[in-house]
This record gives sequence, structure tokens and C-alpha cells, in this order.
Amino acid sequence: MPPKTSKIPLVVGNPTPIFKIIKMKLTYREGTKDDLPDLKELAIKSWQQFQKELTEDSWQNLFKNISNEQTFVDLLALAHCFVCETDFREVIGMAFIVPSGTKRDIFEKEWAVIRFVSVNPTFGGQGIGKELTKMCIEWAKQNNENTIALHTSEMMHNARHIYENFGFKILREIQPRFGKKYWLYTLEIRN
Repeated sequence: MPPKTSKIPLVVGNPTPIFKIIKMKLTYREGTKDDLPDLKELAIKSWQQFQKELTEDSWQNLFKNISNEQTFVDLLALAHCFVCETDFREVIGMAFIVPSGTKRDIFEKEWAVIRFVSVNPTFGGQGIGKELTKMCIEWAKQNNENTIALHTSEMMHNARHIYENFGFKILREIQPRFGKKYWLYTLEIRN
């Protein structure tokens, strides 16, 4: 894959970043336990953009979850993880796909579930979330899954657009989380 052009903030004497265009190779790979600190850091960076859309209590509850390393320890034990990293080995994107077989919260036992598709906002708009979602779908196909589910909210316009372009359909609206509307999406896989 040819290197992609990336926008990297460059601060020169003032607090407002200007952007310098550089060629940077983005690498997609499987995430491991060695990535734990980076996964937690990425979650905080990527979800912090929604802080002003949430009440203080909702933000504190969300932050407690995403800043807890055990969240990612548990996900890595249960799910398959994909990450995107820069030439400098900075993890700038992640996604998890949980195989079917366990009933979880709003998700049926028969469904594989995509979780925590997250991209560092500095690198947004470069197709990283789309590629990570595609990798999860391909993993599900290779592992003979029949249905993939996920949930997303009214705050996540870009994510909803990606999911819908892959063919995910809203199954139903679910209970609000963090004071925001959420929907349960599914995608039927034809192997």
C-alpha cells in the first residue's frame, strides 16, 4: 500500500497548530496486550472530542470506562483487535471484533460485535475508521459469522456514515447512554 498523505499538527511559536503535509505510511496490524497503554491513550484522545456534547456526569462516566486499562484487558481477552499505527509506531486507530457465542448486554449470542472503532482526531478523514471496520467485517467472514452488530450514537455522525455505507442497518433504537440517543445496527454476512 503506498504511503498516505497525513496532516500532522506543527506548532510554531503560537498555540494554534498549523498543518504540515507529510508522506506517512500507515500500517494496519493485529493489536496485542503490548498495545494496552496505547489503546487506552487512543480511547481518551478519540473520545475526548465528545466531552463538550455530554453533561459533566455523562462525561465522567464515559471517561471512567475509557481510561480504565481493565476495559481493554477484558476486550483483548474476548475479541480480536486491529490497530493502525504511524511510521513512529503511534497507535492512531483501533477496532475490536468480538466473536459470536456470548450474550452481551444488548447483543444476541449469535452475533459477532464490533466495538470501540476509534481514531485519533488529528488523523480523521483519512479512511482509517473505514479500513478498521472493513478489517472487522473481513475477519467475521473468514470466521463464518452470520451477523455483525454494533451500537453507535447521535454524536458519531462519521461512524454512522461508515457503517451505513458498509450496509449496516438500524435494527432499533436502544436505551440512551450518556444522555444521548443510541441505535443498534446489524449487518447480515453472506459467506
